[in-house]
Amino acid sequence: MEINRANLRALFTGYNTVFQQAFDGAPSDWNKVAMPVPSTTSQEVYPWLGQTTRFREWIGDRVIQNLTTHDFTIKNKTFENTVGVDREAISDDTYGVYKPVIAQMGLDAKQHPDELVFNLLKQGTTKTCYDGQYFFDTDHPVLLENGQVGSVSNFQAGTGPTWYLLDMTRVVKPIILQQRKPYSFVPMDQETDEVVFSAKTYRYGVDARCNVGFALWQLAYASNAELNEDSYQAAREAMTGMKGDNGRPLGIRPSLLVVPPMYEGVGRKILHADANNYGATNIWKGSADLLSTPWLA
Repeated sequence: MEINRANLRALFTGYNTVFQQAFDGAPSDWNKVAMPVPSTTSQEVYPWLGQTTRFREWIGDRVIQNLTTHDFTIKNKTFENTVGVDREAISDDTYGVYKPVIAQMGLDAKQHPDELVFNLLKQGTTKTCYDGQYFFDTDHPVLLENGQVGSVSNFQAGTGPTWYLLDMTRVVKPIILQQRKPYSFVPMDQETDEVVFSAKTYRYGVDARCNVGFALWQLAYASNAELNEDSYQAAREAMTGMKGDNGRPLGIRPSLLVVPPMYEGVGRKILHADANNYGATNIWKGSADLLSTPWLA
């Protein structure tokens, strides 16, 4: 191929098509457990986390509910993935061998949020959320009806692999994927580019600005107990019995069981089988959806 602007532009268009097709066709799990939130600056503050309101019978004037705010901030990070294509590969018409690499970049870009979201989920016992406690903890502070401060747990101890039960029925989800700049495929293929001039290498890269953070711990439950009917029932009961400040039921509805691959079979048996291990009717069939994801392996 003759090296000129028209041919380089055509090459980029072809590579960009390969990238976009791979991006669009790649499977992804992050949006099953997290919510996208657009960002317009270097960081976003979420003062509404932890706020709760309730209806009351309207007698007399409206009662303005004073909401407790939390200064929880998610700072955006910049991520990149770049490859180099030798100038001679283009002039010798062997640039097609790089198409699988470009396609892999598209898949990587689509699944990068998966890495961020599920890595954060796995770190829920060591990273704090808006109330200053670990996201999965045994003593989240809650104001009791008598005015005293009590504690609520969303964690079940044990020695096995971690599995999760989530309430995905709400507008707010347990995890936030904050998006500042989408994943974009960009060329550096000018003849005057420094690396082209000095190392005869054209560069093609993907970059994005985003980050993840915890939203509401009340919508998520983690367990290291062996996954079985009893531990699943205990997790559901803990979530559905949760109360917020002043003893108000939160109305939590566990809707998604998230497991590592080694628990997929057990999860299917709990949620899909007609009978349990003892041959009796499986009372938990259909009680939640199942997500077995390799990002928890």
